[in-house]
Amino acid sequence: MPEVSRFYGIVIAIYHNDHPPAHFHIRYAGRKAKMSIETLEVLDGSVPTRVLALVIEWASQHRAALRQDWELAVAQKPLNPIPPLE
Repeated sequence: MPEVSRFYGIVIAIYHNDHPPAHFHIRYAGRKAKMSIETLEVLDGSVPTRVLALVIEWASQHRAALRQDWELAVAQKPLNPIPPLE
């Protein structure tokens, strides 16, 4: 899995050759969701509300890095790690 960040048991990944719109994947305790980078809306799946709030806080702080990793994934290039939520 092309993991870009991990915090509080939450795994964030961006897959190569994934389809638009630009998004990232969230995994937590066997649950999965996809979130839009631009709108921070859940596109598919679900995670607990508390986890979703943490991911939104993290993604708001790192939106530029998420956009850059999305572009790298589209170009089939290695992704950059993104700092976890602290």
